[in-house]
Amino acid sequence: MIKHFAYPLIAAFAILAAACSESVIYEANVDIPKETWNADSTANFMVNVDDTSSTFNIYINLRNTTSYPNSNLYLFVQTISPSGAVLRDTVEYLLADSKGKWLGKGFGSIRDNRLLYKQYIRFPENGTYTFGIQHGMRTDNLMGIPSVGLRVETVE
Repeated sequence: MIKHFAYPLIAAFAILAAACSESVIYEANVDIPKETWNADSTANFMVNVDDTSSTFNIYINLRNTTSYPNSNLYLFVQTISPSGAVLRDTVEYLLADSKGKWLGKGFGSIRDNRLLYKQYIRFPENGTYTFGIQHGMRTDNLMGIPSVGLRVETVE
């Protein structure tokens, strides 16, 4: 039985959870087989945009293991607009600090990172945008990456 003083707390958490989930317009993750990301493998995400007046933040979701051999990660991110315009970025993210401490959230051997890719942007046209993410490290088979994903949310 729940005590009567707990109801306002439960209601506050429910409202907060609903408010947080409303700002996310897209989120998907792709599992990487055997936690080994091949340099030729692209994780693709199709994001339908029907709002060109709002401002958005775009994040890359990255899950790494503590056996990941580097402290950083280079990614190639390609965006194709509904009209076919292509934008290709090279970005670098730190996954561990200078002392080797992992920066992501988690415990055990898995770390989850939400890495800011684009901030305060407006999509110039309605339709489906395709985002492709490849690793840009100097190895063909990058070990220690179980999944990569994309998250798009409106800026409140």
